[in-house]
Amino acid sequence: MRHGLKPKKGLLGPKKELWNVLETVEKHMPEASDITASVRELPTVKTHLGRARAWLRLALMQKKLADYFRRLIDSKDEILRDFYERDALMMSDEAIVVGGLLVGLNVIDCNLCVKEEDLDYQQGVIDFSLYLRESNGEVQPSEGVDANNLTAVLDQKNYIEELNRHLNATVTNLQQKVEQLQTTNALMKEDLAISKNQIITLQDDNAQLRKLCDQLTLENKKKIEEVKADMNCERETYQTNQVGLDTMYIDIKNQLQQEISKRQELEVECELQRTLRDEAEVAMKLLEKDIHEKQDTILSMRRQLEDIKAINLQLYNKLQECEKALKMKSDLVTELEAKVVNMSTSLHELEDKSFDLVKLKSRNEELVRKFGSQLAEKDQIRSVLESDLKIEREWRASLQSTIEDYQKQISTLKDNIKKLQLMEQEYVKLKISHSELQTLSSEHERTLEEMGCQLKESKLQIEDLKENQMALKEAVWTHDKEATICKQCNKSFSVARRKHHCRHCGDIFCNACSDNTMPLPSSAKPVRVCDTCYALLLHRYSATADFT
Repeated sequence: MRHGLKPKKGLLGPKKELWNVLETVEKHMPEASDITASVRELPTVKTHLGRARAWLRLALMQKKLADYFRRLIDSKDEILRDFYERDALMMSDEAIVVGGLLVGLNVIDCNLCVKEEDLDYQQGVIDFSLYLRESNGEVQPSEGVDANNLTAVLDQKNYIEELNRHLNATVTNLQQKVEQLQTTNALMKEDLAISKNQIITLQDDNAQLRKLCDQLTLENKKKIEEVKADMNCERETYQTNQVGLDTMYIDIKNQLQQEISKRQELEVECELQRTLRDEAEVAMKLLEKDIHEKQDTILSMRRQLEDIKAINLQLYNKLQECEKALKMKSDLVTELEAKVVNMSTSLHELEDKSFDLVKLKSRNEELVRKFGSQLAEKDQIRSVLESDLKIEREWRASLQSTIEDYQKQISTLKDNIKKLQLMEQEYVKLKISHSELQTLSSEHERTLEEMGCQLKESKLQIEDLKENQMALKEAVWTHDKEATICKQCNKSFSVARRKHHCRHCGDIFCNACSDNTMPLPSSAKPVRVCDTCYALLLHRYSATADFT
């Protein structure tokens, strides 16, 4: 797929990498959006080629690599024309044959590692053709393998041993991770139990608060209904009293108007009587002048005067009675006005009480709102705790799935260890064959004479090695008090990270930097050696093996 990719023109030109080609698949096939998103989020992969390798592995595990490849080939004019040259393999007709070959991979269940492998660099390949057996059961090198290729066999053997050591280290790391996951699972269970207890207590508090709110609402409703009933009764009595007072006031007003009209009529009559009296006095004066002439008329006039006096007395009595009635009515009016004033004061008091009740109602409503807000907050807390529980359950399920994956990886690693043990047995057999080859090399001593110049060089190397060994014997053994950090990784020593001496150079290292063992000339048994001395001694031993 990398054959024939167009080069990038300029710094700001379009990206034309294999990863950019694979990113376009999700636009046409939404099934590829999940794997592209997961590849983008990988923290260990940094290059475009590593992302492309991870994408291809995920497509194999998804069993849709052939479908994605076929979609790319079908859309040559839309997608591939911008990324590939005309003579590229993806633009030719042979790409259809490759897509047909990829269909068979959709049946295979793949479980490939993406996170822990270094996909940015090319993976190392071991040539196992030198270890293959023939039908007779004897281990023989393949055709074209000379005695000089035994160095390659030794190198591959060392590589297998290093790989075995790395596999053992990964197994121990996985076991530690499993133990950590188990401890975290136990802690998560404890947190779940605590959160469940908190939820139960919050539910109880919520129920109690709801009961209190219901009781308060019922009491407030009862009080409000009682106050409303009292207000309605007082309003009805006030309205009835006001209607009665209005009717009484109207009647009194009518009576007053009638009395006033009567009084006005009496005053008119009094004025008429006064005028008549004046006329009578004038007539009396005239009659006194004409007493003799008109005695009969005087008598009749006296009678009339007596009658008029009686009428005046009656009118005076009526005026006094009217004045008394007016006083009584004015007293009634004052009493009614006092009653009206008392009613107005009672109305003001009732209005004040109604304002107080409205204030109490508003306060109760505020309390109800506060309780409602508290209930809403409790509900939000409960929803948050439920969401946390769901997340923790999902996390627990994911942890269980990862534990299962780790167990599967451990089983595969154990199988690899068994295979490596079998290869070690084959290596022992190769050693036997190597001893046989050494016996054959003793017969070919004549060839050694032709290699005189090589022997001189080897002697020089041996002398150099002897000098190095003498220098190593004189290596200074550093004291424990002088070293506070590891010489290689520069990590400080503690109770968990102990000090270890390298038996070759004499310096102090931690356990991780000095976990190798090698036999030294000063000791027959293998002793602890640091990583740098281990590499140096391996190189020397391999040089001496090449020389022999």
